[in-house]
Amino acid sequence: MSGVIVTNPPKADPKDVEALAGFGVATVSEAMGRTGLLGPDIRPVQQGVRVAGTAVTVLSWPGDNLMIHAAVEQCGEGDILVVTTTSPCTDGLFGELFATALQQRGVRGVVLSTGIRDTQELRDMGFAAWSRAVSSQGTVKATGGSVNVPIAIDGQMIRPGDVILADDDGVVVVPRERARETVERSEAREAKEAATRAAFLDGQLGLDRYGLRDTLERLGVEYKTYEEYAGDAGERS
Repeated sequence: MSGVIVTNPPKADPKDVEALAGFGVATVSEAMGRTGLLGPDIRPVQQGVRVAGTAVTVLSWPGDNLMIHAAVEQCGEGDILVVTTTSPCTDGLFGELFATALQQRGVRGVVLSTGIRDTQELRDMGFAAWSRAVSSQGTVKATGGSVNVPIAIDGQMIRPGDVILADDDGVVVVPRERARETVERSEAREAKEAATRAAFLDGQLGLDRYGLRDTLERLGVEYKTYEEYAGDAGERS
């Protein structure tokens, strides 16, 4: 497999990246019309951490981390490394030594569709990581691949310079051209949720706030007393 290493790709505006870091993954995905989410099996190795950064993408051969070494050179302040392989792989392509090199360059975290290892060391050093698997299985450095090209993870295209937002709920990708729009939509959504939260604290029910009583009626859902329900059940037995 041959490949290419692309240098200096366009990136989302750092101000928009920082603004997106203030929102949760769920909020941002909803703000984009419930799009952009990577699969639910890509999980954090730590808890209570949220990061946002611009993607440096890696396409590697399964069981081979040569291109991660090549990608380190292309990473800088505010980036997040995003790694996938040409076919499914759960080997531990990434560990503490990679994290040390990336942290020194200002990288905020890593997202892998593969396996990761040295998870305790990563937590101890405060390097954020999300992966599909945890595996001690080692790798080789023998096959070419690509850096900073469009890749796909769980049906989501990720281009270099797109915004990656990750927290305890998962990972979402925001196309770099939509970063500012998504910030504004996320702000609006948070304001709406704040109003709903206040209403719930005041005792209002979701059935009434969202107009769901009509929906229940339209779907044929009935209210019955326990006696009515028990009598109906006796007739059916």
